[in-house]
Amino acid sequence: MSEPRSAPTVGQVVLGRRLQDLRESAGLKREEAAKVLRVAPATVRRMETAEVALKIPYLQLLLKSYGVADDEADAFVMLAEEANKPGWWQRFHDILPGWFSMYVSLEGAASLIRSYEPHFVPGLLQTEEYARGVMRSGAIGQTRPTDIERYVALRMERQALLTREDAPRLWVVMDETALRRPVGDAEVMRNQIDRLLEAAELPHVTLQVATFAAGPHPGTFGPFVLFRFAMAELPDMVYSEYLTGAVYLDARTEVATHLEVMDRMAAQAATAQRTKEILRDLRKEL
Repeated sequence: MSEPRSAPTVGQVVLGRRLQDLRESAGLKREEAAKVLRVAPATVRRMETAEVALKIPYLQLLLKSYGVADDEADAFVMLAEEANKPGWWQRFHDILPGWFSMYVSLEGAASLIRSYEPHFVPGLLQTEEYARGVMRSGAIGQTRPTDIERYVALRMERQALLTREDAPRLWVVMDETALRRPVGDAEVMRNQIDRLLEAAELPHVTLQVATFAAGPHPGTFGPFVLFRFAMAELPDMVYSEYLTGAVYLDARTEVATHLEVMDRMAAQAATAQRTKEILRDLRKEL
């Protein structure tokens, strides 16, 4: 069967979806495609949903059975070979749960990241000491002391996407609670606010605070992240995390609902300019 790995790359997700489209266009069911490979139908499903890497010999047989022209098939195989290369985050496979590995892959490929965070400063904007404090608190689950530095290193490496040439647009709505809840001592919080102020000056970063004074808003149920991609084959996706895992939503109705809520929260939250003033005032209090 196809070789499993810690997490799919976005390229594998896109090609898996494309492979499913080709099968359906050819009028074949998964059971029929599985007979071509002499494997269980579940193997075809796992290839199409990027649960396993795209094994090239299997891929070549499927493309031929789907009636794909040789030049198109060759191009597909070349893309699959590139997509099968491990993502940088797989160096952290010993600590990175599979359900979050997918998040890191999507984060690195997104052209737009919209996030609502009610509890903590978002990971992409955390300082090293703040991140270490969050890890030590156990707020993200049971983390062994020996693994904390690995988690912090992973979080810091993720932040490199904000300074790369093709950096995504990051638009964050953060609840005032996240700023009022101390993580570490006053110096840690001052440095964290300085980091937020620096990020707020970046042309591709929008930071808004949902203040207590503005009252309740439609996102108070919990944090979520919306990803948008430049690749037409990959739909908008919503990531929602719970205590022991996460869900990835791409159904249009679900994504549209989350997008509407995000827009309403952004309209109700302090503007980006006002948010900078709030951060400066809060820093003076520390």
